[in-house]
Amino acid sequence: MSFWRPALAGAAATLAGIGLARFAYVPLFPAMVGAGWVDGGGAGLLGAANLAGYVAGVLGGRGLARGLGVPRALDAGMVLALLAFAACALPWGLAWLVAWRALAGVAGGLLMALVGPAVQASVAPEARGMASGVVIAGAGAGVVVAGLLVPALLWGGLSFTWAGLAVAVLLLWLAARPAWPRPPALPATEVAQAVPRALRLLLAYGLSGAGMVAPMVYLADLAARGRGLPIEAASLLWVLFGLGAVAGTLLGGRIAGRIGGRRALPIWLGVQVAALAAALLPWWPALLLAAPLGGFAGIGATAVTLAAAREVAGAQAGVVWVRATACYAVAQAAVAFALAALFAATGDSHAAVFGAGLVLSLAALAASLGRG
Repeated sequence: MSFWRPALAGAAATLAGIGLARFAYVPLFPAMVGAGWVDGGGAGLLGAANLAGYVAGVLGGRGLARGLGVPRALDAGMVLALLAFAACALPWGLAWLVAWRALAGVAGGLLMALVGPAVQASVAPEARGMASGVVIAGAGAGVVVAGLLVPALLWGGLSFTWAGLAVAVLLLWLAARPAWPRPPALPATEVAQAVPRALRLLLAYGLSGAGMVAPMVYLADLAARGRGLPIEAASLLWVLFGLGAVAGTLLGGRIAGRIGGRRALPIWLGVQVAALAAALLPWWPALLLAAPLGGFAGIGATAVTLAAAREVAGAQAGVVWVRATACYAVAQAAVAFALAALFAATGDSHAAVFGAGLVLSLAALAASLGRG
């Protein structure tokens, strides 16, 4: 099928920019604390800095693509992710790590803002739902790769692990670059069309992102330091999160293609609520449910929202998607800094941060069921 080549290239971009540049940090969180590179509050700050950079990448992505073209802009995102990983191999203090984790977020935001709409505009209309699922499934696949790769690389130390992740991004870039999507330019009449506001979609997706900060930053640490599991077991839970994400994105693209993204979104947000509730249970086996459900909903909702953006805006879906991604990014960044402060103030209380995530996830579900 003709959509596979650009869709798989797009999946490589989300694997590198989201699955690795963002989510590989989750199984590294307890290792960074254990090795003394940062304390618990500093580790949370690194996660928050990555989300703040993500905002800048999302907002700047379309402008960069207009100046360089989509393929070169995607190249820029991959190179930045590679450099950020390489720089983090140098233990030069918290400020150094914060800066480069923020730039890794910029790379992820840029790639996420551009690659989904570019792939959708490059494939036949009937293939767009499946293509969006494949592209976003790259993020889930990256979570799986990170969960398997990080424990293996940690045997060589933290610097070796960061450098190994840089090599992984390089290989993904070299594989994807020949198949980057090259979307056609919009006709002038379509450029001039008003873009639907889609307020309910933006609100629900933004609140979903806010609710997912807790598992996306603290899940492995909850398992390791909160439930007493070894780091290897915490990493395997992160693999389950990634496998759930792959299932959630592929199924999300398929279901959205059948019933519509706007109708599918409340289903995924309901699963997100269940995942956060399971994480709050005091028994570690509950994490075996929380991890895959969190990935299924938290990452899968992105594929559903991407399909919904095409439904509400047609050829202008890229604009709505950037707005949705920006709402998601801003909400996550703000909540991440708040949760980092809460985590430090409560003596590294996982119950506090996951409880906040549950409340925000319930608000997202309520917003998706409203009108407008």
